[in-house]
Amino acid sequence: MIPKLKSVDSQEETTHNPLYVPVAGKFWISHCFALLWLCISIYIAHPWLEDLAYHVSYPLALLIIGGLAYIPGYMNAFLVISLILDRQPPSKNENPQDDITILIAAHNEEDKILQTLQYIDRQDYLGKVMVIVIDNCSTDETVNEVRKAKKKLSIDIRLVHEKKPGKFHALNYALKFVSTPYFITLDADTLLHRSSIRYLVSRMKSSPEEVCAVAGSVLAKNSRENLLTKMQEWDYFLGIASIKRLQGLYQGTLVAQGAYSLYKTQCIKEVGGWPDAIGEDIVLTWRLLGRKWKVYFEPCAVAFTEVPSSFKHLVRQRARWARGMIEGLHEVKPWKQPQIYVKYLTGINLIMPYLDLTFTLCWIPGLILAFFGNFLIVGPATLFVVPLKLISYSFLYFYQRNYVFKRLKLRIRKNIIGFIFYFLCYQMIMSPVSVYGYLQEILKFKRKWK
Repeated sequence: MIPKLKSVDSQEETTHNPLYVPVAGKFWISHCFALLWLCISIYIAHPWLEDLAYHVSYPLALLIIGGLAYIPGYMNAFLVISLILDRQPPSKNENPQDDITILIAAHNEEDKILQTLQYIDRQDYLGKVMVIVIDNCSTDETVNEVRKAKKKLSIDIRLVHEKKPGKFHALNYALKFVSTPYFITLDADTLLHRSSIRYLVSRMKSSPEEVCAVAGSVLAKNSRENLLTKMQEWDYFLGIASIKRLQGLYQGTLVAQGAYSLYKTQCIKEVGGWPDAIGEDIVLTWRLLGRKWKVYFEPCAVAFTEVPSSFKHLVRQRARWARGMIEGLHEVKPWKQPQIYVKYLTGINLIMPYLDLTFTLCWIPGLILAFFGNFLIVGPATLFVVPLKLISYSFLYFYQRNYVFKRLKLRIRKNIIGFIFYFLCYQMIMSPVSVYGYLQEILKFKRKWK
């Protein structure tokens, strides 16, 4: 069930934090705390290391514990302090009136496209909005639904056709028709909060000139379907949102996701549009960052998207995301990124395959062994990472509730069962799926849009 998406009264924030910490200060403070946490965890886990080394050798034990405890603990500590220190500046003007274009690539979206367009039509944005729907080889009634919307709705809708299959082909074709200084990409199954576009454009207009894109906040709209969607609700609300906020703080959001993001038209044209990649939005964002441009994140620009409701579709989606990350690393090497924060953020992705592989091959079998009383791999020491995850989730939950949802007049749905399974089991699904995605990219499996 979709929440009632009411408009939000515009108001400028006048509160000022007298203790201002620059971004560089936040970066190094967070690292110092994370290093302290790492030292403590190494000390506490020393008996575990010695015991495991006795059975598998010291180097292998170090690799296993490093992937299960040391590095995840360090990263979680860095995340927690960064979120605590994050203070996003208020927008200078919450009622921009710039003309914008929205691009929607659609392939067999007859049951969703009309509702998506209706939610765009209800926006409280004061500028002119042009919508370009790109029919990409649809074989259903998508085109007729768009034509129906053109007659029924007040927004300016243009329907174009791209015969080459692939989302990047569709978006690049539509880019030729964009004449506004800014444009938004929106998935055909994604619904916008009534004030979403206003907040997204406002963040761009309030940002430095070198900011070329702003990622919106994407949440799950079909979380009530089953346990899988209930877990994903928390992943989007806490997991993905926390990473976006961390990256936005350091001015290098690594994915201005195609599902809902705002771009400067000239910047996208300068980098040649979207690349021929399964993770076209990831590679595009890294190209933008490689030009010394910055990508921000706006948590109040909320959109609700349809998350996979079957295990098969979830595996396809997350394997595609994992492949996209590898494509991005191949396209722009982290050490070649011109900004120090982006070097670090993209550099983290270099070790993600190692962490996912360690979790898949060691944590899951170790958990099974622990169930039978063998705590060689998974034992009490591994629980040292749990408090940090709970702290980061708690902090972000209160931030989302008080700063975002309260401001947007939305309510957080009670989903306790979903959270329990998300916290305890979700990573045991995601890591093997990511490993599967890495293998797909290495073996060059055929790409699929959906």
